[in-house]
Amino acid sequence: MFFQYLISRKMKKSIVFIFCLFLASHYAFSSKTDTLQVYSPSMKKNIKVVVILPDSYDSGKSYPVFYLLHGYSGNYTSWTTIPSTSALADLHQFIIVCPDGGYSSWYFDSPVDSTRKYETFVSKELIQWVDKNYRTIAERGGRAISGLSMGGHGGLFLGFRHQDVFGACGSMSGGVDIRPFPNNWEMSKVLGKQSEYPDNWEKHTVMNQLHLLTPNSIKIIVDCGTEDFFYSVNVKLHNELLYRNIPHDFISRPGKHDWPYWNNAVKYQALFFAEFFSSVQRGRNSSR
Repeated sequence: MFFQYLISRKMKKSIVFIFCLFLASHYAFSSKTDTLQVYSPSMKKNIKVVVILPDSYDSGKSYPVFYLLHGYSGNYTSWTTIPSTSALADLHQFIIVCPDGGYSSWYFDSPVDSTRKYETFVSKELIQWVDKNYRTIAERGGRAISGLSMGGHGGLFLGFRHQDVFGACGSMSGGVDIRPFPNNWEMSKVLGKQSEYPDNWEKHTVMNQLHLLTPNSIKIIVDCGTEDFFYSVNVKLHNELLYRNIPHDFISRPGKHDWPYWNNAVKYQALFFAEFFSSVQRGRNSSR
């Protein structure tokens, strides 16, 4: 009995020791999150940004970047509330950047409010700042952009309009056609009332940016749940892309406009972008 007791005590100590090593290794090598302020010359103010670095960032190599946008009424911390976001940086070995897009910016430069220039900030000023301050693959083949809801609109709107900056773009439950919702989400504050400024609404909806696309000019992924109030406009976008022969991934499955859906959707998006980054790297290696 005494011999068994000694063995039992030694085994417990070993288990505790191994568990402590596991915890130490986890915190030593897991992703790192920086919360920063990036100055926007166009808006003349600092914008808060979260940058999630993969666990191997200290190795010295350069990394692709996934720009991940929040939705209406959210902020730069929205995506950090779910644990899968940081885990994706480690899993796919890319940097994740989550900028603050304002309460209701919809990620364009407002034609009625000169203080809101989030298209300029995200597609130019933020890109330049991130490339300057982190080890990034500073080319379109090393950048992807997506987001949820308002951020889904932003992901496609900015991706389509700035194909020289982003090589891939996506949307999760995105408001990809804002015109059917003239009284929602404070869009009239950044576009003016639709009845008074119809051209603003026509020029700032994703659906009217499709003329900028040519087959395979940018990688595209669109994801929306069948119970989402944006589902019909996402199906409309999918069908229009098919009509124009624009290759894209379209994911439709049961789900609502909520965090359980986005927590799942972001994993598909991250995998899609990781495959894009890998294909660019393979192409670069094969050409050497």
